Amino acid sequence: MKRCLRLVLIVSLLMSSAAYGAPPNGITLIGKGLVSGSSLDKSGLTGKICQQGNPSNCVPAAIFGGFGSDLTYTGHDDVYIAAPDRGPFDGLTDVPYFDRMNFLHITIDINKPFPNITTTLLDTRLLKNEAGKTFVGAAGAFANSEFNTLRLDPEGLRVGYNGTLYMSDEYGPYVFEFDRQGNIIRRLNVPAKFRIANPNADPNEELLKNTSGRQANRGMEGLAISPDGRTLFGMMQNALLQDNALTTGTTDRISVFTRILKIDLATGQTKEFIYKLDKSNRGQGVCEILAINDHEFLVIERDNRSFIAAAGPSRPESKVIYKIDLTGATDVSGLEGISASTLPAGVIPVDKKLFINLLEPTFGLDQDNSNAIPEKIEGLAWGPDLADGRHVLYVISDNDLDPNRATQIYAFAIDGAALNLKFEEQFIPGPLYPPGQVKKALGQKNE
Repeated sequence: MKRCLRLVLIVSLLMSSAAYGAPPNGITLIGKGLVSGSSLDKSGLTGKICQQGNPSNCVPAAIFGGFGSDLTYTGHDDVYIAAPDRGPFDGLTDVPYFDRMNFLHITIDINKPFPNITTTLLDTRLLKNEAGKTFVGAAGAFANSEFNTLRLDPEGLRVGYNGTLYMSDEYGPYVFEFDRQGNIIRRLNVPAKFRIANPNADPNEELLKNTSGRQANRGMEGLAISPDGRTLFGMMQNALLQDNALTTGTTDRISVFTRILKIDLATGQTKEFIYKLDKSNRGQGVCEILAINDHEFLVIERDNRSFIAAAGPSRPESKVIYKIDLTGATDVSGLEGISASTLPAGVIPVDKKLFINLLEPTFGLDQDNSNAIPEKIEGLAWGPDLADGRHVLYVISDNDLDPNRATQIYAFAIDGAALNLKFEEQFIPGPLYPPGQVKKALGQKNE
């Protein structure tokens, strides 16, 4: 009887990943880590932030969470930067959540059992506009011009070749350049077709009051930078409204097509490419993009299900990392009104192939309630190579600043030779965080 039950379990697990297949040779899960949701950051902020209309539901103003929304490696000393998204309670708070970024020290010890990823918070810095005002996550903090609007929902973050930081904002969508202290340097051109005319704090109202631009809560979720630092690639989570994103007169998503925006950092010129989602239901969307080289990328595509989801436990069906290639894809900059399910003749979307299925039973990341993968797998970053030359890929979750839910970090060893991966390391000239201060934070002596 026990043998039969064991066989049933094995068959069930295999069926859950049958659409994707087993992981290829050359990809190995080598690390897991947790960061408590009740941790505090180093912003120095005091007091609490409460849910709008519910003064009993509060979190500390200095809560350290949400940083899994984006993660990027600085290229030196195991130092990473992460920017939490718009704060707790979906941006509907009694007082504003101040947008910030965190400097992290992340390491993995492959000789230790899981959890073997160590994360140390080095510093927290607030994000400010040209006038020195702090950006906020408040959904209602929009104004009548781009420069006066303070609401910011960081979703993508990458380091430039000169040590500045590029960040995509889901609310706009906008793309900003910041210095390492968190001060805005410039605003990059995003074509008008991506922006909405009538912002609203209520996402459903916003969807119904706009006919073009990004969907509410489905804007520029991912940002990549080419290894030479010359080009950005912003990826929309779901289709633009004018691309037949929704069933007419409703907020029901139906389109399987979304866009990648390519931005030349020197000239500001842009191109657009189509990415086809696996499906449009169950909250399916794209959450991250990470460069392999100047034309190939890794992309997270996922549903909104998890055994630990805030809305209640439900089995996830899609937590996938694809490898995509822009080579040969059609520039659709001049094309709007795309069908929800069929591309016009001659339009070629980006090529995509399975890279990692995070639900593959071999990894053991989501077999039962006691080992559940988070709903919001949202961040990707390369780390320093292992001693044997394999690349390290970090995958991180966004805990929505829930003090009762940990941020989860996974690490995969990627054998570039076995996978014929044409990986190019990004050039970053020097440390963004003083090495001496890193050692001090870790309790190490400077020599």
